[in-house]
Amino acid sequence: MSWIDIGTLDDIPLRGARVVKTPLGCVALFRPAEDEVYALSDRCPHKGGPLSDGIVHGKQVTCPLHNWVFSLETGAAQGADQGQVATYSVRIEGGRLLMDATELGKRDAA
Repeated sequence: MSWIDIGTLDDIPLRGARVVKTPLGCVALFRPAEDEVYALSDRCPHKGGPLSDGIVHGKQVTCPLHNWVFSLETGAAQGADQGQVATYSVRIEGGRLLMDATELGKRDAA
């Protein structure tokens, strides 16, 4: 793995999100708890809504356009909705956020 620094933990509000732009598209970083961060494609597969503008609740995010709910852990749609968004490895080291650049190069983020 080739980890790249993308910012600080404090850049993401608690139960909020921020977007990282990559050559492949936007990745949304979600912070559902004090020391947890998840990275998903920022685009809902249903209508392309920006998941980073959605509501974070527990370890899920609700799309702001049509209320589809996605797991932050797996990227899978929950309930009756069907679909999946890409997930990406992210880790916290000394308050800094790191993403795997190799993984970003293998998948389409948008």
